[in-house]
Amino acid sequence: MKPNAAKPIARVTPDEGYRLEEQVGYILRQASQRHAAIFAARIPEQLTTTQFATLVRLQEVGPCSQNQLGRLTAMDAATIKGVTDRLIQRGFVEAKVDPEDGRRRMLALTPAGLDAVARAIPAGLEISAETLEPLSAEERAQFMALLKKLR
Repeated sequence: MKPNAAKPIARVTPDEGYRLEEQVGYILRQASQRHAAIFAARIPEQLTTTQFATLVRLQEVGPCSQNQLGRLTAMDAATIKGVTDRLIQRGFVEAKVDPEDGRRRMLALTPAGLDAVARAIPAGLEISAETLEPLSAEERAQFMALLKKLR
């Protein structure tokens, strides 16, 4: 075999222990797709999951910097900027320059944003309940505890 030649690809057969349908990533993706479909069908205002999380956090903490909001919603700087820009365009969030630091952008819910999150939270609870519906109450608690360990 030449030094730069491609090595033959080893074939793995099902009897060697790898079954796609038993892999954690594959199952998590399927569960995530199911949840996303439930979310899209039930959430008001056609919010995305990241927009919903952003509105909920702003309602919880009040005005805060975009950087802090990104940390509170587990989004990187580019993602939270895009999400908040779209929420500003929709009239749900307002941005003001921080009077203490002119480089910082402070974000807050508008009255329309407060209304949107007030309508969305009950739907969010229903979405979670529907997503977890196949599980018993005990299984739901255990599942949530185990998911939190994987974060």
